[in-house]
Amino acid sequence: MEEKIKLGVVGLGNMGSSHLAYLKDMENIQVVAVCDILKNRADAMAEQYDADAYYSHEDMFAKATLDAVIIATPHFSHTPITVHAFQKGLHVLCEKPIAVHVDDAKRMLEAYEKAKLKNPHLIFGMMFQERTAPHFIKIKDILTSGELGRLTRVTWINTHWFRSQAYYDSGGWRATWAGEGGGILTNQCPHNLDMYNWLFGLPKTVDGFAHIGKFHNIEVEDEVTAYFEHEDGMIGHFIVCTGECPGVNRLEIVGENGTLLYQDQKLIFYKNRQSMITYCKESTRIFGTVENWETKIPIDYSKPQSHRTVTEHFAAGILKGNQSELIATGNEGLNPVMLANAIMLSSFERHRVELPLDGADYAKWLEKLAKNSRFLKAKTKNNDKIADLSDSAN
Repeated sequence: MEEKIKLGVVGLGNMGSSHLAYLKDMENIQVVAVCDILKNRADAMAEQYDADAYYSHEDMFAKATLDAVIIATPHFSHTPITVHAFQKGLHVLCEKPIAVHVDDAKRMLEAYEKAKLKNPHLIFGMMFQERTAPHFIKIKDILTSGELGRLTRVTWINTHWFRSQAYYDSGGWRATWAGEGGGILTNQCPHNLDMYNWLFGLPKTVDGFAHIGKFHNIEVEDEVTAYFEHEDGMIGHFIVCTGECPGVNRLEIVGENGTLLYQDQKLIFYKNRQSMITYCKESTRIFGTVENWETKIPIDYSKPQSHRTVTEHFAAGILKGNQSELIATGNEGLNPVMLANAIMLSSFERHRVELPLDGADYAKWLEKLAKNSRFLKAKTKNNDKIADLSDSAN
């Protein structure tokens, strides 16, 4: 058996506790330390998983014998904890998003590059488990093959993120500028933003329209519509919401050779008999259209797809000393944050934003919003309650 990786988990709320549930069954990982600022939570998890309890990451990093750490804390703390972990020479797997704003993400990546000067095999991974979803893998394969030809439009409507007020009340930090740093773009949609970037790359310009607390008693955005323009002329629409029920997750990808449609775990390719661009230029018919066929693309949902899969690749990267084993690298965490920041900056300042984004402007907005926040969250039985993630539709 391979040597076990000594792992610590920082943050034992919804995601941290979810990670612990599968980590106990992984043969090449031993959870030796758990950490949470809530002492009773850390103690309970430590007893359940036969690990040592800590109440600050500083104390854990100073006293525990660790090889690696999973960071599953509120978003603002990802940066200082990750930077400290790299200073200690630890491998890091960070929950999404990598950070709340671009400048903090860059600080993490700079700390990683500095740490690699001492240990070139140091691993920095992102918890982007949606990349393991078979339908997205199939879509990526089709796009990479060039079967769609030149892409002209992408429209992604994902309102399948419904969240109740009880959800937003379930953490004192949640849905506040000072505690979470944003709403749907910071919490639910880093996966969608990562997937957009993974499949299509960063757009050239962004026009964003965000609604603050439209459906919920919160101070951050719960509905967003964005319009993207890419260097090659492709346009994108990105529509997300946590207040619609029933919601929909519909992704349309239009290319010159047809349209790829994903919805309800079904992938359909409406394949053109010839390029629509060529037909448009050369056809003598006034009202004619390109002949096309509907093809249902098979998807193998028996393949592993989960947080555990991402962690297994993280462990393989550590044991083999190879960053290429990862599902998503730390460097790949930057662009989704940049896209989210650009959408919000465009909405706040009511103008088009160009990418790549200089993070300073949005960081100033965020600092002002957090400083001037007057939002007081009502104390309910859901505050700091660990949720049953099996209820989540995403």
